[in-house]
Amino acid sequence: MSELNHVELWNRCLDIIRDNVSEQAYKTWFLPIEPLEFKDKTLLVRVPTQFFYEFLEDKYIDLLRKALYKVYGEGTQLMYDVVVNKSSRPEQTVQMESSKRSILPAKKVETAKISVVPLPDLDPHLNPNYNFDTFIEGVSNKLSRSVAEAVAQNPAKTIFNPLFLYGASGVGMTHLANAIGTRIKELYPEKRVLYVSAHLFQVQYTDSVRNNTTNDFINFYQHIDVLIIDDIQEFAGLTKTQNTFFHIFNQLHQNGKQLILTSDRAPVLLQGMEERLITRFKWGMVAELEKPTIELRRNILMNKIHRDGLVIPMEVVEYIAENVNESVRDLEGIVVSLLAHANVYNRDIDLDLAKRIISKVVHCENKPVGIDEIIATVCNHFSVSTQDLYSKTRKSDVVQARQVAMYLAKQMTELSAAKIGTLIGNKDHATVLHACKTVKAQLEVNKAFQQEMREIRQEFKK
Repeated sequence: MSELNHVELWNRCLDIIRDNVSEQAYKTWFLPIEPLEFKDKTLLVRVPTQFFYEFLEDKYIDLLRKALYKVYGEGTQLMYDVVVNKSSRPEQTVQMESSKRSILPAKKVETAKISVVPLPDLDPHLNPNYNFDTFIEGVSNKLSRSVAEAVAQNPAKTIFNPLFLYGASGVGMTHLANAIGTRIKELYPEKRVLYVSAHLFQVQYTDSVRNNTTNDFINFYQHIDVLIIDDIQEFAGLTKTQNTFFHIFNQLHQNGKQLILTSDRAPVLLQGMEERLITRFKWGMVAELEKPTIELRRNILMNKIHRDGLVIPMEVVEYIAENVNESVRDLEGIVVSLLAHANVYNRDIDLDLAKRIISKVVHCENKPVGIDEIIATVCNHFSVSTQDLYSKTRKSDVVQARQVAMYLAKQMTELSAAKIGTLIGNKDHATVLHACKTVKAQLEVNKAFQQEMREIRQEFKK
């Protein structure tokens, strides 16, 4: 058989295949195939990737065989020349046999064109409150946010596909994933965007198996333009679900669709997940959202307070930011709890209320601080001696140090105002209360002083 005849015969195969698949599938999976030679009843074709070979074998081997038998003759074997290294010159390839599984006897292949049915409107299931405007940026999430915005601007057209976001629970992965979807719908209203939890995906798949509608389930997901799967780690151990998602992932990725995945851990740490899936999770961009820094926690709190029109003293904000350090979700929950308690019990939001609520919500392991440690730390910070602190001098730097020491002692110990006054220069309880009031007022309006107080507090945590 001449080279020309060989190519012509392959083109005839393509004509048969084209009549039996969608135009998109034909262009994606069959046009890239390059026929190399036909010898000893074996057709050798080149395919661009290992993944390409696996997908053809899984989805289209029966159709390929039928076309080959019809054009090349019964019993024709298929061999793949798989490209494994495109960067080398010439390209490195490895040859792989087609599977030996039997197929039904060849029948006349139908040539009727498949009619294209318009896709129904799709509810993306996005939370509109989770957008880029409400996502507060800090050092711990700066990279992830930048990548997310790039994906939102040009879905599936960046190197960040798939985008795999991971981090501890409550650090903002769901928020950021929703923000991407929301921005894409704003910029590209025609795109089919879907946010779905891994748990819901699993439930849908199980229902499709029970109702014998698995093909409909897969077909639905293969027509998504931007697929967001939250908490992908929940697929662990679910072999059949993973297998189905593997094929959906492959189809979407090959067709230039955007995938966004979130997890509570990095891909390499996912237990009970098939290696072929883990490999694909790492194809694009893997970005970590770290636990929020104290500065970010403070900014998140201030943003929520401003957004909700609340009035919360700065000392309360600082206390929350310092002690609630695991989750953004916890921060917002604390604010809601504060507001609820204040309304129900008709009382102001103050430090005592914040301490009581936080103790019930988060586990605080702060070591107890004694009055001597407070005095020593404050004196060191303001560069004054303990003798001056105990004296009756009215020098401004000493007065400030004395007031700060009294304020912190009232906050961080169980001592009464009278006892604190006795221990700090033998002052009366009224002096201590005045000092606390003065420091509170400064915290409300003086940013430089706020920073000084943060620095002092940090000393107690070393």
